[in-house]
Amino acid sequence: MISERLPAFGPVTSDEPRTRRWLVRALARPSLPALVGLAVVLAVFLPAAPDLLSSGGLASVLDTAALLGIGGVAVGLLLIAGQFDLSIGVVAVAGALVTALLVEHAGWGVWPALLASLGLALLVGLVNGFLVVNTGLPSFLVTLATFLVLQGTTQAGVEAVAGSARVSGLSAAEGWPSASAVFGSTLLLGDGRFRVSLLWWLGVTALATWALWRTPFGNAVFACGGARRAARQLGVPVARTTVGLFCLTATAGWLIGTLGLVRLGGVQVGAAGLGPAVDFVVVAVIGGCLLTGGYGSAVGTAIGALVYAVAEHGIGLAGWDPPWFRALLGVLLLLALLTNGVVRRRLKAAPRS
Repeated sequence: MISERLPAFGPVTSDEPRTRRWLVRALARPSLPALVGLAVVLAVFLPAAPDLLSSGGLASVLDTAALLGIGGVAVGLLLIAGQFDLSIGVVAVAGALVTALLVEHAGWGVWPALLASLGLALLVGLVNGFLVVNTGLPSFLVTLATFLVLQGTTQAGVEAVAGSARVSGLSAAEGWPSASAVFGSTLLLGDGRFRVSLLWWLGVTALATWALWRTPFGNAVFACGGARRAARQLGVPVARTTVGLFCLTATAGWLIGTLGLVRLGGVQVGAAGLGPAVDFVVVAVIGGCLLTGGYGSAVGTAIGALVYAVAEHGIGLAGWDPPWFRALLGVLLLLALLTNGVVRRRLKAAPRS
């Protein structure tokens, strides 16, 4: 029997509940874990620490978030490509130290010294990328080795050249006023001192977002993390992209070190640990970057840095013991990992062309 029902034309309708469709779209956004984390920390700390919203509180939070965000966005791009960089924190110290030694002990101007330290940072990135691409060694181990080499070199070098762990007195050097304007400007609003690092953070985030979603380079980054072998077979410049990303993280480390150098007028070399590098990874993961690669966003990582900063300053303003900050950070990281796990399972289940 032939049915008399005519075929329907027009928009395809779905029997899937609207709430479920909304949830699916939300899970497709890499920044979801960071937005949830930001809502959680604001709900927890605003009642107990309303000074977070004062001009002084906002300036402190944004200053912490800016430095974390600059490094976190660079590390996030590397995570999207399926790689790690544990050397970014010590690159910041080494870059600042090279600049300070060239200015104070070699008589260089500030800008030539900054260019030389930037070149050194790029060299570190090139070495990391070359070793990862050409040896097949895990980037975690390669950059851990780089971290140890730079840590020992900076500690021994500053003692040998300067005779102490601190190099200061740079404000009289040629080019210091202009360098201070670029890397150390501040704006007083009420009782808050807003630093130029905030503008650098926003600029890095905007540039990374544009590069990820609007350029062939961004396509290559996602391809490297999502299906490296297939990307290579399709002609994606995997090696060049990987080396470039390591150079970007090294440049971000140099920028962080330069901002601190100009702010303090010198550099103090101590027994730096892996803490800063781990914090950058934590910020990127809270921001929605998968540890397995192929998924993430610069905006989400920037929000992750804001989550970190709100939690750190909120605990202090609320009068909590400082160790609770790490505990709360661990909870937020766990929630982000669980959310990212859901996303990863959905990505694996999705049909691929």
